[in-house]
Formats: sequence, structure tokens, C-alpha cells
Amino acid sequence: MVAGRFQAGRLCLELMAGPPSDAGRLARWLAGAGLVPAGTPLDAVDARWAERFTELAGDIDHLVRGTLAGPGRYSPARLDRLNALATAPPPAPRAVPGEGGALVRALAAPPDCGALLAVVARDAVDLLTDPAARAMLRQCAGDTCRRVYLDTSRGRRRRWCSSETCGNRERVARHRARTQRQF
Repeated sequence: MVAGRFQAGRLCLELMAGPPSDAGRLARWLAGAGLVPAGTPLDAVDARWAERFTELAGDIDHLVRGTLAGPGRYSPARLDRLNALATAPPPAPRAVPGEGGALVRALAAPPDCGALLAVVARDAVDLLTDPAARAMLRQCAGDTCRRVYLDTSRGRRRRWCSSETCGNRERVARHRARTQRQF
């Protein structure tokens, strides 16, 4: 989603991995995640928007981890909140001429918090109700990492959310343990 960041494989998992804690971060996340076209004014984004996205991230986290733990391991109230958010209409896109005349995507109206929450909530509903996608859900094997991702690797044997971070930490720890045993 956002360049240089962990790639969870789904929009809802990206939000779950690191919900934006303030209005500025949320505005950057919305643009970086592709929820709004580049250059969309996000003047209405405020602390309340950030609170609502953080609450949605918590609900998604609870439901995804409950799914990983086994069928029926979730709070019905959290599922109800997710479903309620998913019912709002998403932002309406339209094609407009951009620089040089090529058509680019724009929103028909300024983005509304409920509409953007609906996009993420629908992604979570799709993930949680798709047996093939659910089967690809993995918890990172890193000792201190709580990230969840879709394992789309060949053979479905991916262990870490990121080989460069969590995987590297694991390899360094194993190397240190080996070298300490030698002395």
C-alpha cells in the first residue's frame, strides 16, 4: 500500500497493522493506501476521523485474531459494528481529464469519513467471509511482532511479515546463539 512499508496483502490488514493515530497520519495513510486519489484535498480529516479509524482497526484486529483462533471466537458486538460500517456507500469515483488530457480518477464529492470507513470495513467482510482468503491468514512468527498478513507465497510457508525485518532479526538471533555456543 504505502511505499517502503510492510505489505499485509489486504487494505483491512494494513489498517490493523498500524492504525493512524492522528489526523495528519490518517490523511497520509488514506492517500498512500489508495482510498482517495492522489492530490485529493483532505481538509475534513480531524482527530475524530482518526479515532473512528483506530476503532475500526481494533474491531478488525479482534475479528481476524478470533478467526485465526478458530470458528466463533469473536465478539458479536464487534462484528455488528463492522457490518454497520460496511453498509455506508463508498466514495463515488469519476473520470476527469488530468494533465496532458489523460483521464484520471477523482472523487465526485469531498471524501466523507463514513464512506472511507465503509471501504475498509467491506474489505474486512470480504476477507473474513472468503474461505480461500481466510486460509492464507498468518500471524508473523517474529518474537515481538503481532502483524497478520496474507501468505501468498509459493507453498504457503512464509513465516514472517517481512523477511527484511522480522526474518532478519530471527536469523541474527540464531547466528548469535551459534557463535556464543562456540566460545
